[in-house]
Amino acid sequence: MESLENWRVLNQHLNTFDEAKVLTLLEHEKANRRRAMVLQRLHQRYNAMRVSRERIELLATARSV
Repeated sequence: MESLENWRVLNQHLNTFDEAKVLTLLEHEKANRRRAMVLQRLHQRYNAMRVSRERIELLATARSV
């Protein structure tokens, strides 16, 4: 996975990836190199994207007051 080559490349591209791609990168890193800092950064990004998506889904069902 080219995006996981080094820290600089990861940070350059991470904000351009969708949630599925970040999860794929996270799973790849967990199965292969297992670098703590990379795992933490990927998890942080994935979690932020997931929470944002879930909040949008939740608020879409909310009633206007």
